[in-house]
Amino acid sequence: MVTISPKIKELVPQFKIGTITYHNIVISESPQMIKGRFQLFLESLKLEDKQAADYPGVAEYRSVFKTLGTDPSRYRPASEALLRRVLSGKELPPINSGVDVNNFFSIRFAIPIGLYNLDEVKGNVEIRIGTAEDTYEGLNGREMNMEGKLLSGDEIGAFGSPIVDSKRTMVNETVKSALHIVYLQPSMDKSEAEKLLQSMADMFTQVNGGTAEIQVI
Repeated sequence: MVTISPKIKELVPQFKIGTITYHNIVISESPQMIKGRFQLFLESLKLEDKQAADYPGVAEYRSVFKTLGTDPSRYRPASEALLRRVLSGKELPPINSGVDVNNFFSIRFAIPIGLYNLDEVKGNVEIRIGTAEDTYEGLNGREMNMEGKLLSGDEIGAFGSPIVDSKRTMVNETVKSALHIVYLQPSMDKSEAEKLLQSMADMFTQVNGGTAEIQVI
């Protein structure tokens, strides 16, 4: 079960997330088709001559961060960081078929999206604002202090965030079950959100196999 903290709903009444639960997936090196499609998409972005802040998803999530008390210029949403990297001409090295598709989604929709090893997520998940006790080793290799920041936590503690995720729940080629947490634009209505999640689930399972179940919360 995934829930949203009442404090977040109080500060951002339209706050919503999407979840996609995957089972029996096979994570591997990304197929050439996906690498090629991703590269074409990135090249098309550069031709649009936009800045990251020009994308509605980026602007809206910067506003969410500010409302929740996080400076988005100091702690950028991961989707904005990815867009900035791509638009500045830097390469985005391939990792695996799960993470690469996840990054594609995050750039395509300009919203933060986390992909987690479901077998390492213990008990129920709550989307909440971090406390002084919320720390973890991030995928960037740094010890992350998540106090005052938007995060996802389970019975063990914090494991993910729209800023950077933890090594504990990272997705590698041994993962068979996974959880997508999609930080939807608050302005998006439920039917639009469901269509977005379904398109994500369809593409992810097309690449990685398995089954998918979507939910808007």
